Amino acid sequence: MNQNSSEKRIRLVLLDAHALFRSSLSRVLALEPGFEVTGECGAPAEALEVLKAYGADVVLLDLDVLAADGNDFLSAARQAGYDGRFLMVAGTLDVRKSALALKRGASGILLKSETLDRLVQAIRFVASDELWIEPKLVQLLAGQLIDQYPQPDTPRSADALDDRERNVLLGIFEGLTNRNIGDRMGLSESSVKNIVQRLFGKAGVKKRSQLVRAALEGSLGAGPEFMNHPARGRYPGSPQS
Repeated sequence: MNQNSSEKRIRLVLLDAHALFRSSLSRVLALEPGFEVTGECGAPAEALEVLKAYGADVVLLDLDVLAADGNDFLSAARQAGYDGRFLMVAGTLDVRKSALALKRGASGILLKSETLDRLVQAIRFVASDELWIEPKLVQLLAGQLIDQYPQPDTPRSADALDDRERNVLLGIFEGLTNRNIGDRMGLSESSVKNIVQRLFGKAGVKKRSQLVRAALEGSLGAGPEFMNHPARGRYPGSPQS
């Protein structure tokens, strides 16, 4: 018996309108250790049937699918009982479509121009319930979200972040561990962990990926100086908390 046979395999469903692209991708991913392609589909309705029949851990789909005929595939899949993850692939970065995909529950967005190794990394990342976002997209989203945060002369609310919290959040976006963040800020690792827990409480989340999503969606009082920071976009980071 193969020594890896007991490991949980990541089941994939591919949804892309271009038959040549998805069939080529299917063959390549099927050769990747720990991956199993349970279906490759050219239309959302077909993908829903595959999910109902065979299930999947990650659905890899073209970002443009969300805009096709007003179809809300992500919501439809959830309503049909799918509880896995969605990884969007995009030919070009579209801020509006990307933001919509994230709000509807996408766990990642990857450019089609990326390498196979990067795609495999992204699939494994979202399969472990983490958030994967292209660095350039994070910068674009940040620019769109600045207006949602209080201006510098606006009185600080009780939930707004202080300087230490913003700096820790910055480190999380950069993919730093608690120890790395502590070294940079001159704090102990346990102090950083306590700040991370405070951030979780303010955002109402339990994981770093959820915290990143909250910041991107404008529901965390990071302030415009945070969203304007040039280091925006170095996430995906370490899944450590």
